[in-house]
Amino acid sequence: MQKNYKPHPNSFKNTFCVFHEVLPDAIEGLKKQFESKAGSSYYYSTEGMYRLSNHWGRLANSKWRLVPMEPETASKYKIGFAKWDCFYPDNATEKLYYLEMDYTKNAVNYQHKLNPDYNQKTLLRNSLETTKRIKQIRNIIELTSWAKHFECDDIGLLRSLIIEELINTDKSLDRVKREVAEKLSN
Repeated sequence: MQKNYKPHPNSFKNTFCVFHEVLPDAIEGLKKQFESKAGSSYYYSTEGMYRLSNHWGRLANSKWRLVPMEPETASKYKIGFAKWDCFYPDNATEKLYYLEMDYTKNAVNYQHKLNPDYNQKTLLRNSLETTKRIKQIRNIIELTSWAKHFECDDIGLLRSLIIEELINTDKSLDRVKREVAEKLSN
């Protein structure tokens, strides 16, 4: 029989967390301890939290992301697990986030500076700056019209040069593009 483990109700307010998708058998035998108004179910253990939901991302006053299994499961409802020490504080003003690019998946994501994988070098930003930068990077990834202004046929190279600057500096997108164009013309 499962012993009830119940965290403090305010433990998750203003938090950032990355959950990892698990199979349904992970919550077999666990008691549902909370259900949100939006229909998400929560199961607590001494190791961490399981969340069964059909929506991830911004939740009320928190940012919770799900890393899907590979290959991705077909179900609309996903079960995510996160250890208790993976819930990090979030607010709009502090520079808490850094960006990382996954070139194999052609995706950019943000991570919290308290993440043990943080290299202590990548530029930190607040939430608004992070969101703006992610949008710029996604446009560089998804669109091609911007590339016609460069004297370079290798759009992959252009993307990586621009994206690395956007991740690691506070330079404006226009300035980054100008500097990359100058670098390629020399």
